[in-house]
Amino acid sequence: MRLYSTLSRRLEELAGDTVRMYVCGPTVYDLIHIGNARPFIVFDALRRYLESQGREVIYVQNITDIEDKIIRKAQEEGVPAGEIAARYTEEYFRDLERLGVNRPTHSPKATEYVPQMIELIEKLIEKGHAYVADGDVYFSVASFPEYGKLSGKVLEELEAGARIAVDERKRDPLDFALWKAAKPGEPKWPSPWGGGRPGWHTECVVMSMDILGVPLDIHAGGNDLIFPHHENEIAQAEALTGETFARIWLHNGMLTVRGEKMAKSTGNFAYAREVVAEYGTEAVRYFYLTRAYRKPLDFSDEALREAKRAVEGVYDFLWTAEGLPEEGEVPEGFSAGLSALQERFHARLSEDFDTAGAIGALQEMVGAAHRFRQGGGDPVGVRAAAALVRKLAEPLGLFQAERPRAEGRTEELIGLLIELRTELRKQKNFALADRIRDRLAELGVELRDTPEGTVWSLTRRAIARRPRGPGAPGPRFGRRQAPRSCSALPPSSSGPIGR
Repeated sequence: MRLYSTLSRRLEELAGDTVRMYVCGPTVYDLIHIGNARPFIVFDALRRYLESQGREVIYVQNITDIEDKIIRKAQEEGVPAGEIAARYTEEYFRDLERLGVNRPTHSPKATEYVPQMIELIEKLIEKGHAYVADGDVYFSVASFPEYGKLSGKVLEELEAGARIAVDERKRDPLDFALWKAAKPGEPKWPSPWGGGRPGWHTECVVMSMDILGVPLDIHAGGNDLIFPHHENEIAQAEALTGETFARIWLHNGMLTVRGEKMAKSTGNFAYAREVVAEYGTEAVRYFYLTRAYRKPLDFSDEALREAKRAVEGVYDFLWTAEGLPEEGEVPEGFSAGLSALQERFHARLSEDFDTAGAIGALQEMVGAAHRFRQGGGDPVGVRAAAALVRKLAEPLGLFQAERPRAEGRTEELIGLLIELRTELRKQKNFALADRIRDRLAELGVELRDTPEGTVWSLTRRAIARRPRGPGAPGPRFGRRQAPRSCSALPPSSSGPIGR
């Protein structure tokens, strides 16, 4: 596998049977929005694909549970900062489940590593890379000549930039905080420089090196972290050890809304759990994985609806194909075509994790199977195509759901009505056929006519009529601020579940 590294600006070979991977995690002061979810989904899929190819992946994702935003939120609510962090850490892991993201191998919390952070800062001071100023400790950027190599930024231009805040205690305006002296009422830990807390850039360095050592195989995150966060991580780690911090740096593009970066500060966001509730886990994953991960991606309701329709279309095929006869042999020519598409699937993922190209190969399998069946091909070939689609899509977290069953005799009764409607359509009695379709829709059963026959699904209305069990989910969280682009939709299908 070759992956594009931001550091070298070229494709780099990912070698070895064990991959040590660090992905920057959330600052737990609020629920994650759908833009935050992009790196979690993309790099989860990369991890799972590597594991499916026989590699061991040690996947570390930190929890930043002490930071200015957490402190401000705690002050607003009048509760301890630790209570805010604990609440939203729990909600974060719940959202990972909603997004179909596997839990990391390790999820270290910044507050668990403060002693190690103090030790790292002391060593940087000893080596002349850091200095103390009124209880704060700063990293001296001038002491690390390679500063800027990840972002490609030139020191002289940065120093001249008007956006660099002036702080007279700093030797250089680019120097960044390793330790912050606590203000009255803020959480603090004892240190040689007085009570305070570590800087954000120091946290990831310590946690990643403690668990994974150096060099990391992959360090990943959104491209908004390239500068200053990841640049500052490199400066600390390599100034301390003299070794390469990470071999490959992966960065995903930002989610935008009408070309503007999605952010809570601007209000143009939707919480991840709300989008999943509206469109489903697989539609969200499909939306992200059918786009190049390094490029920006514009979020819209229509894009999510399109992703949902695509997912439903694949399930239409899978669940219909899996009801066909199993006996027989797959024709040689058709089998060769499937094998070629399988090779293309793996080739695309092996070249900078091109999930869009890989899913394109899966969609071509579905199309080829449809054409094969319509041309009178053996049903066993269609089943073989369906089985291959499921197998290949598993590491991407797609197309693994089994066909749900309706309660009691409902499925048989719906099937009987569909048979009657099909016969009426053959007799050109479209008025009565449409009446059957419309009455079923009123009862929460949606019919869709496909090349393989009519499939049906339960809409939200039908699902809502079912008694709620003790383990059923409660109402979803409301938005703290209404997003500009995620409008409410009328009840819609959750996917076809039978013929």
